[in-house]
Amino acid sequence: MLRTAFCTALLLALGSAGLVAQDSARWGDELGGPPLPPTRSLPGSAAQPVRWPAPPLNPPPKPLRAIYVNAWAFGSRRFYDLVRLADTTEINAFVIDAKDDTGYLTYRSENPIAVAIGANGKLRARDAERRLGVLLEHGIHPIARIVVAKDPLLAARKPAWSIQHVNGGLWRDRLNFAWVDAFNDSVWIYAAQLAAEAVRMGFAEVQYDYVRFPDEPRARMETAVFPARRPGETRREGVARGLAILRERTKPLGVPFTIDAFGLTTSATSDMGIGQFWDDLVTSADVVLPMVYPSHYYHGFYDMRRPNSEPYRVVRRALEDGMRRAGALGKTAEIRPYLQAFTLGKPRYTPVEVRAQIRAAQELGIESWVLWNPGSAYDPGIFRKDAAALSSAPPGDKGASGRPSLVQ
Repeated sequence: MLRTAFCTALLLALGSAGLVAQDSARWGDELGGPPLPPTRSLPGSAAQPVRWPAPPLNPPPKPLRAIYVNAWAFGSRRFYDLVRLADTTEINAFVIDAKDDTGYLTYRSENPIAVAIGANGKLRARDAERRLGVLLEHGIHPIARIVVAKDPLLAARKPAWSIQHVNGGLWRDRLNFAWVDAFNDSVWIYAAQLAAEAVRMGFAEVQYDYVRFPDEPRARMETAVFPARRPGETRREGVARGLAILRERTKPLGVPFTIDAFGLTTSATSDMGIGQFWDDLVTSADVVLPMVYPSHYYHGFYDMRRPNSEPYRVVRRALEDGMRRAGALGKTAEIRPYLQAFTLGKPRYTPVEVRAQIRAAQELGIESWVLWNPGSAYDPGIFRKDAAALSSAPPGDKGASGRPSLVQ
């Protein structure tokens, strides 16, 4: 069973911070501050259903260096600031919420299940296709992040697909979120259908998150009932079966099949009670993204008194474990770590702490990475400058690049 002390602190501190972008002038203040204003429709950006066909798909850049862009940031003016950041730095990809852990969609979907449950009810980017076009024009690789098992909207509207409480009704986690049942094939099929729609709209890669069971204390999990669980089936077997469904349905889309994973999976010798086992992950996907955030490791892990204070050592040790285990399995997925670009506890994370993580990965030969900041607020000082972009800037305009200008 997963030790959840460190997870509890993270969840209670962040709450829904990953769902609401923080409009703070100080980078790193993602745990507080007012949310961005509601999505603003730009001229000619009335909500439209997905159009066909999608733009031609491009392969992922190598190396891929991405930032996470939450749904609110993607649909707001912050999106254009992030594009400008990418224009002049090493950033060449955005991981964008297509469906986050509220269950609501960022763009307007035509999927029958999405329509039936009201997943179009809180569109964060009514002009999503236009914004995807901006990314493609600027050479930024668009990746659709789709949350699978933590979907309180689907759980409430499709209770037969959901985890039930032993005393009746929906089971809920410590933060009062309902989850769908990861033993249920329909849950995974729904995620794959949304992925297909996202690719047709213009996303060039699909990244599945929350491909697991809840990370809750044993006592709370003992009150959970999984209606779709097959006799004798373990959580690890349930996740493996779900991943097989995603792989089978994502492969024909012609885009990489990528999955997010707990950082601890690289070192753990069990599925930690959530169904994720490193060997299964790296033999299922094209890319696995372990979330090796130093703040997530409890005191004493890797013999470090305060892992959060040693970002270089934590990331290096975690990735070394993952690479060693994957190497013993033969041909496996690319390891593309999620790195910490937010502050949780002490010390405050600055570009120094973020670059230390990047250096740890690079010294192991891992050149691709994604930075996570729940408010999508990134200090430009983190990133290396893009010499080609800067050299093509118009005279007197140090912030411009040779890529097409932004039209707002």
